[in-house]
Amino acid sequence: MACTVELICTGNELLMGKVLNTNARWLSAQIAKLGGEVRRITTVGDDLNEILAAVKESLERKPDFIITSGGLGPTPDDLTLKAVAKALKLPLELSEAALSFIKESYLKLSGKEAKLTKPRIKMAMLPKGSIPLRNPVGVAPAVLIKQRRTTLVCLPGVPKELEGFFKNEISKLILEKVGGARLYEASLIINGVTESEISPLMEKLKRKRPNVYLKSRAVEEREFKRPLLEIYFSTLSTSRENGKKGILSVMFNFLKELAGSRSRTRVNNH
Repeated sequence: MACTVELICTGNELLMGKVLNTNARWLSAQIAKLGGEVRRITTVGDDLNEILAAVKESLERKPDFIITSGGLGPTPDDLTLKAVAKALKLPLELSEAALSFIKESYLKLSGKEAKLTKPRIKMAMLPKGSIPLRNPVGVAPAVLIKQRRTTLVCLPGVPKELEGFFKNEISKLILEKVGGARLYEASLIINGVTESEISPLMEKLKRKRPNVYLKSRAVEEREFKRPLLEIYFSTLSTSRENGKKGILSVMFNFLKELAGSRSRTRVNNH
């Protein structure tokens, strides 16, 4: 079963180029390995209306999961939960479970009970009906909101925290939705051929084997000063054997067709 995911990453630092969006790259790779499909990645600043618009637009497309990163902390520019609540037309309410997680996290990190200041309580103000998840590394809880068609997952922006939540909790939800399919992938590096030359061949193979994804990209090669291309192949399969066989079959056909094409080109040039 297909499992579609959209990512919404928040933070002015991302838009200003001060911080690389490593969260989006890491999440996309993990989701693909599990057999899920990331359909869209949106990056917005720390602006309530921008985050609200991004969440609303994503909900309209009805993916299986919307995963947000960032904006769950105690500062005034942490606005993700407020935006999500508005998008879902839900009130924000104090979650006693989230508050308990926050207390425990501060105690664990500092060795003493933390005073529940207004900024700290803010991290426990969640959209009504949300499920808070205990932070395995930091303080701010992650938040799970199950709607009829789409599950929203709000994760902290700190990479260690985000990765901990994903590995411990979110990956299981995606696997459950995927239903046993896994990603199988391989790649070839070829030289002396341009992307425009292999484009007709790739189109032909895509028509024959639509279940296998093919993509070419130029690889920088300075040492020998010759064009290098990486040809990437991937497919989803519930069977390890079938997945590997499918990939190898398309790779073999690609090389066979490429050899024939280059041979004909050499003959025609004489």
